[in-house]
Parts: sequence; C-alpha cells; structure tokens
Amino acid sequence: MARIDRQAERVKRHRRIRKKVQGTGDRPRLCVAKSLRHVYAQLIDDESGRTLVAASTLDRELRETTHGCNVPAAAKVGELLSQRAKGQGIETVVFDRGGYLYHGVVASLADACRKGGLEF
Repeated sequence: MARIDRQAERVKRHRRIRKKVQGTGDRPRLCVAKSLRHVYAQLIDDESGRTLVAASTLDRELRETTHGCNVPAAAKVGELLSQRAKGQGIETVVFDRGGYLYHGVVASLADACRKGGLEF
C-alpha cells in the first residue's frame, strides 16, 4: 500500500479551488499559507498580478508576541491584515484557503479578518 503524499493532495485541492476563485482590484483574493512555524496571509489582485496587502507572523508587530503556527497567532495575523486592508480602502475579499481544511488556524485567521471588518 502506497503512502499518501499530503503536500501533493493539498496542492491538488488548491488547484481545484483556484479554478473558481479569482481576485480582482475591487475584490482581491485573501490567500492563506502556513508552515510549521509561521502563518502568512495576503490580498492579491490576480488581474494585475500584484500583492496589495500582506501580513504574517514574521512581521515586526507580531514577531515578539506570537510563537509558532497556532490559532492565537493566526488570529493576530488576521487582525493585522484587516487593519492594513482598511488602510488601503479594501472592504470585500474572496477567500482562498490554499487547499487547507477550513479548520483551526485557517478558520481562526478568517474569523479575525471578519471581526476586523472584511467581508467575504
């Protein structure tokens, strides 16, 4: 019996999602990525191929207060991202979970963005 390659399965899910989810200048794509140590989120305009706003646990504001890729760290990244998006005048986004299950870290980040004022 062959082993399941979890990364390959996640990439397949992400490609399937990306067929349907497209970010525009009016409504950018909120893309979530994570590693074992950090959580990353960015708002992307797919029409022009630009990242409009980004936040992660590597940012100076969060580096001292967060440790690891966990639910509280993801919530802080979501809050920071929504603040920066509001500063750019972005209010509505389309959510791209990156092939990850909508659970734990990904759900925490999305909920914090919603509390910060972003509409999905």
